Amino acid sequence: MTSTPTKYSLRLARTAAAAAAVAIMGVSPIAAFAADTAAAPTKSVPVAAVEALNVISGGPHAGYRANHAKGVLVTGSFLASKDAAALTMAPHFNSSKPVPVLVRFSNGTGFPAMQDANPNASPHGIAIRFQLPGGASTDIVSISASTFPVATPEEFVQLLQAVGQSGPDAVKPTPIEKFLASHPIAQKWVSTPRPAPESFGTLAFYGVNAFEFTNAKGQSKFTRYQILPMAGEKSLSAADVAKATPNYLMDELPTRIAKAPVKFRLLAQVAEKGDQTIDGSLAWPADRKLVELGVISLTATSPDQVKAQKALLFNPLSLTDGISASKDPVLLIRPAAYGVSFGQRVQ
Repeated sequence: MTSTPTKYSLRLARTAAAAAAVAIMGVSPIAAFAADTAAAPTKSVPVAAVEALNVISGGPHAGYRANHAKGVLVTGSFLASKDAAALTMAPHFNSSKPVPVLVRFSNGTGFPAMQDANPNASPHGIAIRFQLPGGASTDIVSISASTFPVATPEEFVQLLQAVGQSGPDAVKPTPIEKFLASHPIAQKWVSTPRPAPESFGTLAFYGVNAFEFTNAKGQSKFTRYQILPMAGEKSLSAADVAKATPNYLMDELPTRIAKAPVKFRLLAQVAEKGDQTIDGSLAWPADRKLVELGVISLTATSPDQVKAQKALLFNPLSLTDGISASKDPVLLIRPAAYGVSFGQRVQ
């Protein structure tokens, strides 16, 4: 089935429905939304999330992810900084030699044909696989937003279902209008401007979930990842957006890499006492310490993109010694949801 993005096509995307939600601030929607969602879900949360994503995109689309369907896969290496070992004993952060990496950049939503400059393509995604000695690997999965719109998987399913039920013929206030007006953090999240990037190589990414880092002395601290472009953050002007080709991000990155390595600084933002480690919808203060973990250098584009991307299943809980998952419920449920999507993709 081929679908065309609408203003309600959202997962980790900035939905244009936010504008409508802002317009109904006087509506008192909390009780109405609670009544609409009072029934307990009959399906597991991972299954319900993937099904809701499929409804939004008109999927499932054979061979594609339920979210972040459109992407480009590149390879390179990671070289740890001298400061990383003080924070964690993880082998890729303690190696004096470059560690191979496989990196997938993507648009938001489950639309395989999403135009790269479409506002719903943002937040974009990045998934990084560090290939460790002996055949092991560990993954980082992040987005180009510093927080998540909601705190729990159940709220995320409600958000997705509200989007799916809010087509152009939906009665006002629509389900998404009710949801956003009763969830101020989500409302702020979807209404935050996210300009189309000049390139994936000029876009910053953030880990919205916390991980516990432990060093060789047994000292532990909670951290969140930041992945910052060494070329600087650059976005398109309105005039450039109007002229952008549908696949400009997917086409530009291989061209840029062919000319010179595309590099990112990988940082760990370190939590202090009182910082929230189980709620990705809440940002940590900007003055929190940043530790440079190393530099990612991307040097080649993977051949046979379709086959390679279809076979890949990134897992944010594929961890190694020195890194442990927090109890963030959104983080803990992500691998299961990815598994449901992967099962649909490979059929």
